[in-house]
Amino acid sequence: MNICTLHEEKLKFLEEKAAAIRYDLIEAVINAGSGHIAGPLGMADIFSALYFHILNHNPKRPNWADRDRVVLSNGHICPVLYATLAHAGYFPIKELETLRKLGSRLQGHPHRGSCPGVETTSGPLGSGLSQAAGLALAARLNQETHYTYCLLSDGEHEEGNLWEAAMFIAKNKLNNLIAIVDRNNIQIDGMTETVMPLEPLGKKYEAFNWQVLEIDGHNIKQFVDAVNIAKATYEKPTVIIAHTIPGKGVDFMEYDYHWHSKTFSKDEAKLALSELRTLKGRIQSEHQ
Repeated sequence: MNICTLHEEKLKFLEEKAAAIRYDLIEAVINAGSGHIAGPLGMADIFSALYFHILNHNPKRPNWADRDRVVLSNGHICPVLYATLAHAGYFPIKELETLRKLGSRLQGHPHRGSCPGVETTSGPLGSGLSQAAGLALAARLNQETHYTYCLLSDGEHEEGNLWEAAMFIAKNKLNNLIAIVDRNNIQIDGMTETVMPLEPLGKKYEAFNWQVLEIDGHNIKQFVDAVNIAKATYEKPTVIIAHTIPGKGVDFMEYDYHWHSKTFSKDEAKLALSELRTLKGRIQSEHQ
């Protein structure tokens, strides 16, 4: 079991990396002229912590057998995955300019085999947890020690097959699988609690015999601590419900479900990038 100790200097690095990821994913979506944006901005802190502190992985050997696996079930937030993979060294950051372009490796939803570091193909919501269950069970049968992390949206919990996977994972006590729910309370049609109420989400997972940890998804230390608790729990799988702000870092986008998937006007694009530049500066000054 690999417990990840987080020191102040490393925390500063992870926060600055998250800010850079936000900036680059915004530029990529602006350049593409389309794409999902609120969710990616909200998950940048989680992805920074995963790829630059928690995961056992090697960008130079993306198919290394002992690597931890990351399953992105809510594939529409792939701009944050792509930006993070680029910063981690899986491919050049400049390639982000090809997002959603014809022939690009960076498709609108991740596709296994197209891009190094992408473990599974996603698109239809609700299927990622089943994919992660298969990976985790195979690892156990093969006596492998890596972890499988499954990133989920809150809205996709409206899908029935997700709960079938949750039962299967708990039944088999797959403690080598850690689920992370982006609890940002929005989906493309509105607020989740209006479209199809999910609460009490944590108690539902507990009823399925999961360990439930709820955190501030923008507090990297809380997330790292939660992962360490999950790794130290052997009798059941763990779900980390990360409460996030959709559009995090850009004031006019935060909490607005319309930005789930929306194109920028020229003025909006300039303002968004300006606010993210300020965010990077604020993070740096807070640690001085």
